Amino acid sequence: MAEMKDLCILTGSANPKLAEDIANHIGVKLCDALVSRFNNGETQVMIGESVRGRDIFIIQPTSQPVNDNLMELLIMVDACKRASAHSVTAVVPYYAYARQDRKTRGREPISAKLVANLMETAGVDRVVTVDLHAGQIQGFFDIPVDHLAAAPTLAEFFEEAKLEDPIVVSPDLGGVTRARILADRLHTSIAIIEKRRPEPGKAEVMNLIGDVKGKSCIMIDDIVDTAGSLCEGAKALQKFGAKSVYACCSHAILSDPAVKRINNSNIEKLVITDTIPLPPDKQSDKIVVRSLADTIGDVIVRIQSHRSVSQLFK
Repeated sequence: MAEMKDLCILTGSANPKLAEDIANHIGVKLCDALVSRFNNGETQVMIGESVRGRDIFIIQPTSQPVNDNLMELLIMVDACKRASAHSVTAVVPYYAYARQDRKTRGREPISAKLVANLMETAGVDRVVTVDLHAGQIQGFFDIPVDHLAAAPTLAEFFEEAKLEDPIVVSPDLGGVTRARILADRLHTSIAIIEKRRPEPGKAEVMNLIGDVKGKSCIMIDDIVDTAGSLCEGAKALQKFGAKSVYACCSHAILSDPAVKRINNSNIEKLVITDTIPLPPDKQSDKIVVRSLADTIGDVIVRIQSHRSVSQLFK
């Protein structure tokens, strides 16, 4: 465990509970740091112990408030680099602006690439993230990126639930790979919902590829924002003869009126991870949280001890 002596885990203000759980799993204490605001709203970072020559892991999802949390991460990285840290790894379970990964019309930015540039310019040496909205975002970086999947953790809930005749459903064509990973874990098949978006934020189910009649459907997505697409998909599955509908996702943004929609839908349970903290006003009997702390902790240990990360998921 000689490598662990040089390990330093810092947390921003975005998800300190996740950072604490990761540190407890590894068996280390969170490094002393103050992250606050000056009176004028600027971010203040003060690291309370020496990080010279140490390997820093900063736990900071860039969830709401997105720009504040992103800037906080960049300032923490800068503080560590200027304090002569040996390396800085940004552990960003939820990567903001990931849905802006390409130009779809003239004069649009590619914001996901800009965020990557900002991290590298600040001095990040490695990125650890979970279920990017588009896998090609890894290519926006010129540094190593460990792209983790939440599906194995989500699968544990459904293995324990012992659903009768389960089938995994992708809510769109782009999520087939994610659905396949979960289906392989549960030793079952997949179905695909074909839909179109007449305008941003709205989705219409057009068709279903696969047979869900009499089966327990498990819809999987990377992000649930307003939950409109999710609830419409669940309603469509019921029309196609599904016996029951469950849902799961990696990142639960849950913008209003998402929780209300979920509570009023035919979804039995929505299983989410803790990449984004779930505030008290968004908790519901239908929402189940599974923690990724152990998984991320194991990844950090493997990075620190120079062992394969991919072997962890085989």
